[in-house]
Amino acid sequence: MKSKMFLFSLCIAAISTHAFAANEAEKTSKSSEEAVTEMKAQKRSILKTEENGKGLTIGGYGEAVYSHNFYSDKYIRYTAKDPSVYKGQSHGRFDLPHVVLFLNYNFGHGWSMGSEIEFEHGGTESAIEIEEEEAGEYESEIERGGEVALEQFWIQKSICPEFNIKLGHIIVPVGGTNQNHLPTEFFGVYRPEGENTILPCTWHETGISLWGRAGDWRYEALLVPGLDSDRFNRLNWIQGGAGSPYEFKIGNSVAGAFRIDNYSIKGLRLSLSGYAGNSFNNSLNDYKDSEKYKDVKGTVMIGAFDFNYNDHNWIVRGNFDYGHLSDADKITEVNKKMSNNSPSPQQNVAEAAIATGIEAGYNVFSQINKLNDKGQKLYVFGRYDYYDSMHKTSTPIYKFCGRNRIAAGVNYYPIHDIVVKGEYSIGLMRTPYNNEPAISVGVAYAGFFTK
Repeated sequence: MKSKMFLFSLCIAAISTHAFAANEAEKTSKSSEEAVTEMKAQKRSILKTEENGKGLTIGGYGEAVYSHNFYSDKYIRYTAKDPSVYKGQSHGRFDLPHVVLFLNYNFGHGWSMGSEIEFEHGGTESAIEIEEEEAGEYESEIERGGEVALEQFWIQKSICPEFNIKLGHIIVPVGGTNQNHLPTEFFGVYRPEGENTILPCTWHETGISLWGRAGDWRYEALLVPGLDSDRFNRLNWIQGGAGSPYEFKIGNSVAGAFRIDNYSIKGLRLSLSGYAGNSFNNSLNDYKDSEKYKDVKGTVMIGAFDFNYNDHNWIVRGNFDYGHLSDADKITEVNKKMSNNSPSPQQNVAEAAIATGIEAGYNVFSQINKLNDKGQKLYVFGRYDYYDSMHKTSTPIYKFCGRNRIAAGVNYYPIHDIVVKGEYSIGLMRTPYNNEPAISVGVAYAGFFTK
């Protein structure tokens, strides 16, 4: 009950105050000199302001990775009667998790446009072929199973540093990873596993955002479409509800989100974020209109805290996320009735999910003058995560949905915008499931192609 009251308070704050935080695309309301300096130092702004008040920015980020996983890739390894039969198996995977292009323009007079196109897992390809062995029939084939998405597209009016309005497709900055998802902003080869499991990541919706900065404080308040409970599931909680399988996003319910950042202490950012919105009505299924489910809301409430410390050659980051879903048992009941042809995974969903993590890395090259003077960095890091997408449920307990994860590795920066990563990790599973160790390597970049 205390957790619910805490989350409710956070979400009321999202709607009733303008103390919310901004994302990486939101620094153009500052003076030209300050904006350019901040871009070069942090690579966080995706809009460039030239001396004449106008300018085009082209940039992006991308990752190429390989993992050798010392566990089975069988989809029934969790649901088998005896998971131990899969012990000792292994498999390898190459991937391009995210390749993103920024294309943005500052029109001047406080008006700017931002866009971000993302190619996940190498994009997607399809082709139509004539099959000679099948009497010349035409056959459509999927040749690459990735995704292409317009992750951001917005128009912004900057009135003053303290108040800016953004309209369009925007990032929902709830949690540490959604706000800081560039590959140079986390140590692991992949994004932090906990938030990347239970929350949409990167979470983007079409809506309106009010944001600004005053002194050491930054805020952002958003109104966006609610989630769709049809696509909630046991492994990823509400994550699947953020997208849409249709050519539009259902807007029967509107949700609120917020973020507050504080920079009062040198090298330290402290952040609080939250989300509140109904989900059951944001669906095309017929059950939402039935008498039996007339009182079901499916209210999603999320509260999150994250921080980042970067000073004295140390980088330390951490997050804590807790989410609650009302009427989870009713949503589970409805989803299991859905047609096999529906976009619903037809699975149980928990009334609460949790994710927490912390990582720390030290720049070893800071002690080697020759390398430090060249701007090269080598971070040796460790990370711990705990998460559970079925943290609290009245339905059967799925022990494989929760785990501890420990990781250690290195990040080498030959130059500011490029990082080479290596990592050993192990997912510590509950009995009777097998632990999941892995070795991963990757290379990534994040920066701007225009100055």
